[in-house]
Amino acid sequence: MTIETLTTVFGWMTVLNFAMLAFMTVMVLALRDWATGLHARMFDMEPAAVHRSYFNYLALYKALTLIFCLMPYLALKLT
Repeated sequence: MTIETLTTVFGWMTVLNFAMLAFMTVMVLALRDWATGLHARMFDMEPAAVHRSYFNYLALYKALTLIFCLMPYLALKLT
C-alpha cells in the first residue's frame, strides 16, 4: 500500500466519521424526548443520566475520530 493510498483512505475515513457524527448529533437533538424515554426505560436510567450518556458518547466519538482518523491523515499529508 502506498502513502498516497493510505492518505486517501484516512481522508475518506475522516469525512465519513464526521458525517456520521453530524448525523448522530442531529438525530439526538431531533428525537431527544422519544429517544430519552426509550433508553431510560430500556436501561432503567433517569432522563438526566441518559442526556449525560448521549453527550459522553458524542464527545468520545469525536475525540476518537480526531485521534484515529484526522491525525494520521494530517501526518501523512505532511510527509
